[in-house]
Amino acid sequence: MLERLTTEQRNNKTQNLDEMTTKEILQVMNEEDKTVAIAVSKELAQIEKLVQKVIASFRQGGRLIYMGAGTSGRLGILDAVECPPTFGTEKEMVQGLIAGGLEAFTNAVEGAEDNEELAVRDLQSIGLTEKDIVIGIAASGRTPYVISGLRYAKQIGAATGSIACNKGAEMSKYADISVEVETGPEILTGSTRLKAGTAQKMVLNMISTASMIGIGKVYKNLMVDVQATNVKLKERAKRIIMQAADVDAKTAERYYEAARGHVKTAIVMILLQCSYEEAEKRLQKANGFVRRALQ
Repeated sequence: MLERLTTEQRNNKTQNLDEMTTKEILQVMNEEDKTVAIAVSKELAQIEKLVQKVIASFRQGGRLIYMGAGTSGRLGILDAVECPPTFGTEKEMVQGLIAGGLEAFTNAVEGAEDNEELAVRDLQSIGLTEKDIVIGIAASGRTPYVISGLRYAKQIGAATGSIACNKGAEMSKYADISVEVETGPEILTGSTRLKAGTAQKMVLNMISTASMIGIGKVYKNLMVDVQATNVKLKERAKRIIMQAADVDAKTAERYYEAARGHVKTAIVMILLQCSYEEAEKRLQKANGFVRRALQ
């Protein structure tokens, strides 16, 4: 089975990888990496459909749950943990599950990816419902933990998606929307943390970012729901207000304080010259979309 997967085949350009100079190794890696974005571009239509599924789940109060093993699981967690500081989401709204639990993020847990019961238990432990969407991530597209999770999600009526790096992936059968980015043989045979991992990261970036834009977390190209949890982020929040409302630092800081540290509210207050209460009311009516609140 494995020999049929393009991610497991040998790369003709690197048959003598161990005899290459460091410069030659880096050059061939760079050349191969250039092909990843092209491979992802061929799946944009499927990625778009998957983003729409995620937005639909969010709008009904559902969550986005990534599932994977090894590198794929770690990438899902990385994408999930960036959502609260970037988009001001609750930490439960986007979650990453990895075969073997959080211990597997830094240490390999033997046999975890083959444990189908573990996937069901993991989803049950977070109280998966039909409002949620589960996206399975696996370079091979055949990881039992991921397939089991998708199967369980479908049984309870949750939406499902998958991200694989081989065509005709087994787990695609269990996904409402499947994304199959064919990245081809790695320069180091079977090391799917390389091109396959890069492709998965690119797709995850697209899913979370486009979905958050779709529910009003962005104004123009600014992170207006950023959580200012430290000094650096507080300064970033004020700079966002300056850029969005075209005001100086002193004005931005004044409105930031008046808006109780809420960037969106401060922007609406400045641009409409209205009270905190009026800005909040407009944002609520506009479902959090700043541009709509300004109309």
